[in-house]
Amino acid sequence: MHKQEVTIYDVARKAKVSMATVSRVVNGNNNVRKETRDRVMKVINRLHYQPNAVAQGLASKRTTTVGLIVPDLTNLYFAELSKGIDDIALLYKYNIIMTSIENRLMKEDQAIQSLLNKQVDGVIYMSNRLPREAAEAFKRTDTPVVLAGTKDNREEFPSVTIDYKKADTEAFNLMYNDGKKNLALVIGDPKAVVNDENRIPAYKQFMKEHDLGAGHVYTGIKDHSDGYNIYSQLVKDGIDGVVVTRDITAVGILNSAMDAGKKIPEDLEIVTASATQIASVVRPALTAIRQPLYDMGAVAMRMLTKLMNSEKVDNIHMELPYELLKKQSTLNH
Repeated sequence: MHKQEVTIYDVARKAKVSMATVSRVVNGNNNVRKETRDRVMKVINRLHYQPNAVAQGLASKRTTTVGLIVPDLTNLYFAELSKGIDDIALLYKYNIIMTSIENRLMKEDQAIQSLLNKQVDGVIYMSNRLPREAAEAFKRTDTPVVLAGTKDNREEFPSVTIDYKKADTEAFNLMYNDGKKNLALVIGDPKAVVNDENRIPAYKQFMKEHDLGAGHVYTGIKDHSDGYNIYSQLVKDGIDGVVVTRDITAVGILNSAMDAGKKIPEDLEIVTASATQIASVVRPALTAIRQPLYDMGAVAMRMLTKLMNSEKVDNIHMELPYELLKKQSTLNH
């Protein structure tokens, strides 16, 4: 690995710590255990990592403000993404202005324009989809924008995500190998780019390749009650395995099935596509696609700092590694 290619993410991954911990070590913060500090320093020396000029520029006392657009403040998925963003912003002494677009009175592009009018130096956008009006609002300004945990289908903006197609295909394959043949996909917003461009095509391709029929895609299922109520339809359709995009929806399906006297995972296998705390605290625990949400947020923030400082970014569409955590809601765990 060449010197100029080494990033803070490389160091964090090799040292098995967060990027925030690497930043604390680099900045001389004493709030790091000696054992951890020594391990990080060994990796830094081995990779010949050198902190970027961004940190050196802090001495100028210039205040930098980043706008953070969040669709749902109560959704743990976005909360964990925001934690990674906030930690890196704090370490680089950047201020954050947060805007929620859930149940907004203004249109999304108007909310974005209102944020840009506050003269933010950069924006991180975390909504499930980027409407054309919102994209045009971003394009009318020189303000750098990074998408965290989502994509735009034209790839006009930098993004930090996982390989959603590969992850969902792995989840369906797990259930298929367990003998489940009537598989379904339960999603919230069918117009979300991740769903429309990634999850739905991956599901349809899997069903076609395994000669399992057209399958069933249930849309608009966004909360616990939606999940609870959709279970009766799953029963009518003979579904025996399902990938659900939201943890809270998956819990609704789980609870409804158990209230009906069904056995999980024997009667129904459930995989949730975002392994937040909800997936692990319910019983039986949910098999889940663990997205590195903290790291996705931190990488997005670090990418934004480079763009704001006109630095080179080698890969503006980053896909971080995911993990399929096998728990009690699937037979193979």
